[in-house]
Amino acid sequence: MSPDHAVPAAVGRRRRIALTGGIASGKSTVGRLLAGHGAMLVDYDGLSHEVVEPGTEGLRLVAETFGSEVVAEDGGLDRAALAGLVFADPSGRARLEGIIHPLVLAEADRREASAPPQQVVVHDVPLLIEADLVGGFDVVIVTDIDPDEQVRRAMERDGMSEDQARSRLSAQATREQRLAVADIVIDTSGPLSALPGVVDGLWERLQEVSWS
Repeated sequence: MSPDHAVPAAVGRRRRIALTGGIASGKSTVGRLLAGHGAMLVDYDGLSHEVVEPGTEGLRLVAETFGSEVVAEDGGLDRAALAGLVFADPSGRARLEGIIHPLVLAEADRREASAPPQQVVVHDVPLLIEADLVGGFDVVIVTDIDPDEQVRRAMERDGMSEDQARSRLSAQATREQRLAVADIVIDTSGPLSALPGVVDGLWERLQEVSWS
């Protein structure tokens, strides 16, 4: 674990903490370990699913924008149908993001506000850079690993081909872009069994910076 920037000192309010990292970089494992220490983990991927569950305003807006064919027979979102409409359509993706992102951010803020005053809250934001959300956080934690190792792990974990894994990687922010915004860098190139000890040290540091 090493800092790229000086971590901002707390000045009387909870520091807003983001956790980000590329595919197969160990981010989710770090997040789970932080939650095990007592952090509230706000999972943006999970929220992006929750805000379009049956009966939600998000699903209503998506159906209104893209048509009733994106609603499955059980009343839920037909993700395959929606992907077919927006996958190769940048304007469609932008419209979808314009619906989903504000709902996710509002729910993330609501959850953070519900946390007890002294609880550390970590926002797990896979697309922190891609969605231009860096400025909303005081502390950015980045899980860092060599891109070739990411590809190997993605192939092993998800059964991807090398081309599929590299395509996923190329669609995300680069390693250099993440490191440029990092306040704390977690080297995840070692075995996952080593991460609990690393996160123990990270937890102590977050306790120090979360409040004045």
